[in-house]
Amino acid sequence: MKLRFPSSRRAFVAFLAAILVCTALVGAQEPTTIQTHTEAAAGGPDPAFVARAGDIIVHARKVIGNFFEQTSNVVCTENVSQMMVAKNNKPVYREESVFEYQLQSSSRTGALRLTETRDPVKTALRDPNRTLLITNGFASLLVILDGNYEASYVFEPISEDTVDGRTVLKVHFKPVAGASSPAAVQLQGRNYPLQLKGDLWIDEESGAIVKLISSLDGSLEDLGLRELRSEIHYAIVQFHSPEEAYWMPASAVIDLETPKQHWRNVHRFTGYRRFRATIQVGMGEKQP
Repeated sequence: MKLRFPSSRRAFVAFLAAILVCTALVGAQEPTTIQTHTEAAAGGPDPAFVARAGDIIVHARKVIGNFFEQTSNVVCTENVSQMMVAKNNKPVYREESVFEYQLQSSSRTGALRLTETRDPVKTALRDPNRTLLITNGFASLLVILDGNYEASYVFEPISEDTVDGRTVLKVHFKPVAGASSPAAVQLQGRNYPLQLKGDLWIDEESGAIVKLISSLDGSLEDLGLRELRSEIHYAIVQFHSPEEAYWMPASAVIDLETPKQHWRNVHRFTGYRRFRATIQVGMGEKQP
């Protein structure tokens, strides 16, 4: 996951989250039990609800492993809108691009490695006088719930909701001070850990993440970063021959603010289809 924007010195800051930084961290720490707030104070959460929520979170951790395997089997069309936003929260400039998109994963070395590929289909007409935000990889931000980062976050079940006829569990997460993070800001070759907090919604039947909202836990204004917020939605995609249904990224909206500028990028993922590699073998005469 990358995010780039210009600082006051026109240096580029790169936001390296799950896709890059976690390749060096996954498998480097021992997972612990799920952390939730279970204090039995008067008016506190229902113990039965907390116990059921813990089971749902355990299920979701297992489903995430399947998610990364499934994403390697499909490609889709990604539409990207890069915007500059005014103080009234309305876009004042926009560029549109289209890509053929695929997220591939590998754990052959014992560490989860994620690779995003984008083949341009439609390239935006660039205004050389504008500098826009570049965002990659946010669709895989649910790596926060991966078992390898179980000790890095406190997960607190909040409530049960109904979304499109499905019962979902809303869970708040916040970082544990001093724990490893799957996200970092890279500035002029140096990495700064990026602590994220937010909420995620888990489909109780399937264990899939339906929505994930995250923001900075604290300020990084000393690095020129005032606010970073992302909202990612996932939806069921139906495939045929054979009949299969995958939960895949549907959209990602990223807002980034510095003291002088506000950017917003919108990623939309459509037209999912199975990825089929074609191998051609050619035979020729043996050279003397």
